[in-house]
Amino acid sequence: MTLEKEQKKNNLQKVYEVIKTMASKPSGFIGLSILLFHVILAITSPLYVPYDYKAIDPSLMLQAPSSEYWFGTDSLGRDVFTRTILGGRTALTVTFFGSLIALLWGGALGIFCGLVGGKIDDVVMRIIDAFLSIPWILAMLLIVSLLGTTTLVLIPALGFFYGKGIVRVARAATHDVIAKDFIVSARARGHSNLSIIWNEILPNVRDAIMVEGAMRWSWMLLGFSSLSFLGFGVSPPTPDWGLMISNARGLMSFAYWAVLAPIFGLSSLIIGINLTADAFAKALGIDRSTKAPV
Repeated sequence: MTLEKEQKKNNLQKVYEVIKTMASKPSGFIGLSILLFHVILAITSPLYVPYDYKAIDPSLMLQAPSSEYWFGTDSLGRDVFTRTILGGRTALTVTFFGSLIALLWGGALGIFCGLVGGKIDDVVMRIIDAFLSIPWILAMLLIVSLLGTTTLVLIPALGFFYGKGIVRVARAATHDVIAKDFIVSARARGHSNLSIIWNEILPNVRDAIMVEGAMRWSWMLLGFSSLSFLGFGVSPPTPDWGLMISNARGLMSFAYWAVLAPIFGLSSLIIGINLTADAFAKALGIDRSTKAPV
């Protein structure tokens, strides 16, 4: 067996062991189950939704839940069940890719700054601090007002604003590593910064960065839904939980089903991601409670 195949086998074994450890705890098993349920639902929902999510029928306005309309209908006569399960697809797609962008750029910049230090580190971190001082919701409202509310705008914008905290975590983790003997040895052998980052630092800080990225995912989901609630998320008639809650919030007294369904979908997914992220951290031996919030 070649070295490359052996490495892949070891990586797969580690992933299996981490998932097994996560699922061995009740909270981790519940979190994984909820998250997996939402992911499967998001992937397969277009295959079996009973109605067109954008079909408007005034004669069916605010129908109560029934055997035909499981979650009832909204103020435009659209099926709430269809829009709820498709709304999860929108939320997961935007926030997953947004979290991935945040993880990549935040982790890379944080590791780089932690390694090179000096004036470059000081300048970059002061810029990050300046952006952290700006309320993200106001900056997002400005961006979407200027560039629109398409996913091509929302995903990188959310990825940028939620990646700033990951920069600080990655930088702190790198500072804990660069004083180690193997880093000193790599520098003495004349390895470049890129080689040291890839071969020495990244394997030792990767777990902490991934855990932080997982936690930021749930925060981004809540932030994205908040934007939609304010009318600055995805554009109607795209099904989205935050937008559905906003449109139905005035109907609670007589058409509660139109708002409770998206609320349940959003809250269950956030709970699932948080429980999964917490179990993920524990499986990797990372205790987030000992770290100051970033």
